[in-house]
Amino acid sequence: MLEKPAIPDGQIIACLRSAYGLSVAGLDFLALGADANTAVYRAVTVDKTPYFVKLRSGAFDESSVSVPNYLSDRGLRPIIAPRATRTGRLWAEVAAYRLILYPFVESRDAYEVKLSARQWRELGAALRRVHETVLPPATASGIRREAFSPRWREQLRQIIRLAETGAYDDPAAAEMATYMMLKREEISELIRWADAHAATLQARPRPFVLCHSDLHAGNAVIDSNDRLYIVDWDQPIFAPKERDLMYPGGAQGFIGRSPQEEERLFYEGYGPVEVDAAAVAYYRFERIVEDLALYGEDLLLTDAGGADRARALRYVKSNFEAGGTIEMAYRANG
Repeated sequence: MLEKPAIPDGQIIACLRSAYGLSVAGLDFLALGADANTAVYRAVTVDKTPYFVKLRSGAFDESSVSVPNYLSDRGLRPIIAPRATRTGRLWAEVAAYRLILYPFVESRDAYEVKLSARQWRELGAALRRVHETVLPPATASGIRREAFSPRWREQLRQIIRLAETGAYDDPAAAEMATYMMLKREEISELIRWADAHAATLQARPRPFVLCHSDLHAGNAVIDSNDRLYIVDWDQPIFAPKERDLMYPGGAQGFIGRSPQEEERLFYEGYGPVEVDAAAVAYYRFERIVEDLALYGEDLLLTDAGGADRARALRYVKSNFEAGGTIEMAYRANG
């Protein structure tokens, strides 16, 4: 979220005091992330200890905190666990938000920093451990399972129809509608490929493993000591391992290396594995479809978002650039 939400700072500070026992001396909003339902802050206590504060509105998945907490407890170092409240919960509630508290790690993400060969291998090794993790039944029962749902494909078809028939005064909405019409045939082909691969995967089920599900460059961060962390566990899922393996080499924002280099270094860390090309292709196509549908909803169905709207439009267009996500999805087709 790029624009600060309406909740007063004092309410957040009071929640940190009552739920976590923290005496906060300063609270700063951080204009980070593309998720319009998430706002983040840096809080500093009177003893100069910094914390990362995450406010989440809308639907809340408890596994988004229980999974990283479990993985961290089991010694998976690149995972940052949320801090428990005084009553032992992994989140608190303030106004219409869930508040989640983490240690503050001064870092930059892989959109900004070129991952070293070592860090790519560490990323691969960490994902291998995640995929091999067996969660306790109480934690596992709350995690969604891949269903290869047509939801986003159907939604994107509706967005295309809206772009065709709607009249938009908002500049970002008007530009989005025009761009969707310009790319209509290409978008329809993306939907067709996602449909086809989904049918293939449903006909031949693959083993499911625990997946992060959103491992783009913004969720791999490097601290001041060159340590790698995997952040933002908002959407863990049981799915074929390719749900995560789609990201290396998939034009997901990592800078400084070719797709082939990303894949080579990642798998040096991940270790020997048979990768299902059809599953990688499905997840790359489906990710593009979902993003286009979500940004289409944000831009065509509402005028909210402020500065987030211009950025959403840039993200939409970036998919179609040379070497972008669409090109890498077709590359996975073979």
